[in-house]
Amino acid sequence: PIHCEPSIPNSHDMACFWRVGARRGHAYASLVLSELKSNAQNFRVYQGYATGQPIKCRAAVAWAPNQRLSIETVQVDPPKAGEVRVRITHTALCHTDQFTLSGADPEGKFPCILGHEAAGVVESVGEGVVTVAPGDKVVPCYQAECFPEDRAANTCARCRGYAAKKTNLCGKVRPFTGAGVMASDSASRFSIDGKPIWHFMGTSTFSEYTVLHQESVAKIEDKDPLDKACLLGCGITTGWGAVFNTAKVEAGSSVAVFGLGAVGLAVIEASKIAGANRIIAVDKDPSKFESARKFGATECVNPEDTPDKPIQNVLV
Repeated sequence: PIHCEPSIPNSHDMACFWRVGARRGHAYASLVLSELKSNAQNFRVYQGYATGQPIKCRAAVAWAPNQRLSIETVQVDPPKAGEVRVRITHTALCHTDQFTLSGADPEGKFPCILGHEAAGVVESVGEGVVTVAPGDKVVPCYQAECFPEDRAANTCARCRGYAAKKTNLCGKVRPFTGAGVMASDSASRFSIDGKPIWHFMGTSTFSEYTVLHQESVAKIEDKDPLDKACLLGCGITTGWGAVFNTAKVEAGSSVAVFGLGAVGLAVIEASKIAGANRIIAVDKDPSKFESARKFGATECVNPEDTPDKPIQNVLV
């Protein structure tokens, strides 16, 4: 099996395998194996045939609420029926991860492996998987897809919601992803010395390898760059969904967007496509205004420039 073994167990230094930067106003992190291999003092990498076998690799484990993530060697079991094992190449940082780590998430289950905004390559698939194959580029999806065969069988209430054009989300696996386990056996595919490490949002992308339900894996084109495609897992789709599915922005509308991270920029871009006339970007960091204008903002407002007025009075 592939085995990535840190020389310093329980290290809290995420810098040992995360390269963090900023792209289009959003924090992102990428697993860079080439950099790891050049630093023999920090780790050793052993690679071999792994299909159908457990894989030992590194992951950032959340042992308990409000504790720093700990870089550990974890065992990732092979996928069972309906499951996909993915090598994560890039994973982004989202506030939802921090929210769960804070202990405020009612579905937070520890110890777990956080992370849900990522991209990678399929390593192997379990029995019955037909949507992806080894070698496919994919984006993990914490909101699983409702498959046509499930709708035909009327598997759950959300299938009926799909037919009514009210949702396209799968309720079949949702109870299991919320509980941190896989649907086939209500167990985790992650462990350390035999102790289960729970899944998070059905994705757990803060690991070099992860296992997902096939409903939670979206295939992308081979030409798509994984370092950018990872943002499709949450930030960009959240912003676009807010415009087209929730606010239902119409042509000629005026839109105010608060916060210019990945979600905010996606809202701006989608609002422009929807035909909004005024797109007002609001943020306390004026260095983000240039990016906002590139995505389609017509005006930029810094609330700190008018401390004596409520922001709504400034906008209206």
